[in-house]
Amino acid sequence: MPSTFGAVHLAHEFLAAQVRKGDICIDATAGRGKDTVFLCGLVGEEGRVIAFDVQPEAIESTKALVEEKGFGSIAEIHLDSHENVDRYAGEGTVSAVVFNFGWLPGGDHTKHTNTASSLTALEKCLKLLKFGGVMSLSIYYGRDTGFEEKDAILKYISSLPVGEFAVVVSEFANRPNCPPISVRIYKTDL
Repeated sequence: MPSTFGAVHLAHEFLAAQVRKGDICIDATAGRGKDTVFLCGLVGEEGRVIAFDVQPEAIESTKALVEEKGFGSIAEIHLDSHENVDRYAGEGTVSAVVFNFGWLPGGDHTKHTNTASSLTALEKCLKLLKFGGVMSLSIYYGRDTGFEEKDAILKYISSLPVGEFAVVVSEFANRPNCPPISVRIYKTDL
């Protein structure tokens, strides 16, 4: 187990159990590129990972890490909002989506995801998922607007139809200062 067991570990463990070689995956909040690279390793040369971020600094970090790890032919990295995700993938074609809501690690904390675009992106990504596809959400919410976004996301996912989706929410009970919330969503193939 890693020395800092957290939301990223939970997300990667979940995704590793679901994603297969040749899959199409989306990193809706590329950040520093760690999830993009992780997904590239899972889908292999036969697959594709589409990554988004609105911050040029995040795009530069992601591109550099992708190239360093040798995944340049697998990853598509876009300086665009995740709310435009449906421009890059077709409905029912995506095996996995990963979101990290909040701010860029090590970046300017006044720049963060926002409720309106995050909810739009979530709704679109659920349509892009194929049956049996999954979504991982890590919700970091310790800032002024973070609580609003957290509450809106949790409300939205709790209203998803039971026959179409299974939603699991995990919280760290023994961590101080607004620990991240980890969410796993399964698009059922019933």
